[in-house]
Amino acid sequence: MFRTLRRALCAAAALLLPLGLGLGLPATAHAAPAAGGAGYWHTSGRQILDASGQSVRIAGINWFGFETDNRVVHGLWSRDYKSMIDQMKSLGYNTIRLPYSDDIFKTGAMPTSIDFSAGKNADLQGLNSLQVIDKLVAYAGQDGLKVILDRHRPDSGGQSALWYTASVPESTWIANLKSMASRYKGNATVIGIDLHNEPHDPACWGCGDQATDWRLAAERAGNAVLSVNPDLLIFVEGVQTFDGVSGWWGGNLMGVGQYPVRLDVANRVVYSAHDYATSVAQQTWFSDPSFPNNMPDIWDKYWGYIFKQNIAPVWVGEFGTTLQSTVDQKWLAALVSYLRPTSTYGGDSFSWTFWSWNPNSGDTGGILKDDWQTVDTVKDGYLATVKASGFPSTGGGGDNGGGDNGGGDNGGGQAACKAAYVVSSDWGGGFNADVTVTNTGSTPIKSWKVTWTWSGSQKVANMWNASYTQSGGTVTAVNADHNGTIAAGGSTAFGFGGAPGGGDVPSVTCTAS
Repeated sequence: MFRTLRRALCAAAALLLPLGLGLGLPATAHAAPAAGGAGYWHTSGRQILDASGQSVRIAGINWFGFETDNRVVHGLWSRDYKSMIDQMKSLGYNTIRLPYSDDIFKTGAMPTSIDFSAGKNADLQGLNSLQVIDKLVAYAGQDGLKVILDRHRPDSGGQSALWYTASVPESTWIANLKSMASRYKGNATVIGIDLHNEPHDPACWGCGDQATDWRLAAERAGNAVLSVNPDLLIFVEGVQTFDGVSGWWGGNLMGVGQYPVRLDVANRVVYSAHDYATSVAQQTWFSDPSFPNNMPDIWDKYWGYIFKQNIAPVWVGEFGTTLQSTVDQKWLAALVSYLRPTSTYGGDSFSWTFWSWNPNSGDTGGILKDDWQTVDTVKDGYLATVKASGFPSTGGGGDNGGGDNGGGDNGGGQAACKAAYVVSSDWGGGFNADVTVTNTGSTPIKSWKVTWTWSGSQKVANMWNASYTQSGGTVTAVNADHNGTIAAGGSTAFGFGGAPGGGDVPSVTCTAS
């Protein structure tokens, strides 16, 4: 079945099971650092390596909007872009995939729906869409995040099966890809370009038809990009159907083994798969009696073999779900397990960017809830074991600065923090809670510890973005590897599920070093 067209609609709130109950997920999240990340990257076998040869893992988030009529990332009608990038970093995402359409290259293309009140997004006023991307890239780099540019659509009207349409020919597609590559030449925050989103029927792989063979088109476009910026990674998605076997749009990479993408610059190809759950569309494997145990073989068949046979790196550029059904919950738990935990495998793993940051994706929802502020800690928690550390900051950002210098002098240079505990849901038999940790000092902190004591019989069932110990009613939560460092004035968050519900909110203490 074809993937349904993703709609930008507000997702309804879902009643979700607490993370880990019956899903076989570990009770403690250990996101060990994948050291390095500096400079431009290249590939070696199945691994992505940084400029010094250290393996790195893309563990990121999709933030869409430039491909829509707004011609800018969504949510700026509610928040400042810097605060959202800071929040992405605090949650342990290290890369942003930015979808765009070729509309942003048109003369006079300006972003819409940006709130400039109360100083929000002040440095974006008067900028066109490309100039706004410049600002996002600069600030992401300052925060130690990487950016992947995703040519999502030829225009904002909708997804196209092929990389060109009657109004946006292949020549325009390639010219605009080269323009993007040139724009960020020498800026290692932008690590690569996803050439086209979700090719699907009649797109083929290896059929030899210049008009429909996506593999050949990817070679033409990839070589054009590398001719102006040879340092970039070239991300190539799959198709829908190969040799009579169909799957997700962009998710079928079965043809790579026989027909690999060949580029003029070696060690630049990363293959990208998309994979979704039933909230997007039904597939036969979801109703298989052996589900979810059948899923690793499905993923091996469509794209996992590329990684397992050491052919090339594989990046799951999109995967997501509303998590409303038990099937979807089991699917996400199985996929995260298949992607390999960072604590065990480090950078020698599948890379990924979750769909999406935005709550207004109609068939998946997002990491943020509909207020564009609150984190869906259950959904985010599923990803805890495959998150990875951030990358070196590019340093000051001129008028893009601000994220690393927040907070007043509340500690005379001493490490200091505070914590706020909020119950996000309580159904009697159990509850979920979120804890926000804020650096109240004037210098960055490298680690933190939060402690509280329940007066009742509550026990932690599972925790994400922190590890914990519990003795009686006293719980001590310690930062994960990816979120121990907090800039002055900055904050991070962790969450947990516990039982029974109905307890009082305890007092919490926070210590930092």
